[in-house]
Amino acid sequence: MSSHEEALPSWRPGAARESVLTFLEASAELPVEARVACFDNDGTLWCERPNYVQLDFFLAALTDAVGKDEALGAREEYAALLAGDLAKVGELGLPRIALALTELFEGMHPDRFTEQVREFMDHAMHPTLSRSLRRVIYQPMLELIDELRRRDFSVTIVTGGGTEFVRAISQDLYGVPPEAVVGTLIEYDFSSGDTGPVLARSKRLVGGANEGATKVVNIQTQLGRPPVMAAGNSDGDREMLEWATSTHRPGLALLVDHDDGEREFDYSGHSATLGSRSRSSTRPLGWIGPS
Repeated sequence: MSSHEEALPSWRPGAARESVLTFLEASAELPVEARVACFDNDGTLWCERPNYVQLDFFLAALTDAVGKDEALGAREEYAALLAGDLAKVGELGLPRIALALTELFEGMHPDRFTEQVREFMDHAMHPTLSRSLRRVIYQPMLELIDELRRRDFSVTIVTGGGTEFVRAISQDLYGVPPEAVVGTLIEYDFSSGDTGPVLARSKRLVGGANEGATKVVNIQTQLGRPPVMAAGNSDGDREMLEWATSTHRPGLALLVDHDDGEREFDYSGHSATLGSRSRSSTRPLGWIGPS
């Protein structure tokens, strides 16, 4: 097991690092089955600005689809996205935009969708940081994941992003298996083909977006164990963070506060589906943020 000095080498000395290390030591008191950690993805494990990575993936797919069928570009949602008309996108609303983008993959076999995500990640570059999207992951969080695994934690990802999108890359990027990803779910249509059962993506969601209280519900229904450690960066993670610290057991709620405009981006995290809460409202007493 790592010593206090060796653990979390890229974390600055200070209260945040000490609180994390104190929790890691205290977690030895927990039975292994209780050692569950839930990490949000966008803005917590990797960079989410200027666009969500999944949105960049959807936009690349949209550009390709319009190249094959120009008539698609006339659809109101697609036209606004292709023109970068943020005012029009806001007017149409995220649910309508998201549904339109989801329709691009309607009827696709899940394996083919996974292949497309991986192909995109193999070559996509961040638009302003001049590096592969595979390299916009936060090193301090990878170090924390490593420390948790050394202590027999089950590390999971609980994201507002699409479940299948994150599952396609979670093992490769974070060492998190697909079954440990909880996200916004798409329904599949089942049929019987000549060679056996066939699954195809639909444009329907299972429930709503995996944000806010829905994260807590989906952790219970899909993972079956509550977290004693949770990390997030926005008001969409609030309830999950509260849940991780709501019992008498050792618990940790970690809030990633994006206030470094020189190395990355300076912004106040909020959920695109829940709307914005103030930065102060997402930092109650007892939560910690990296220094």
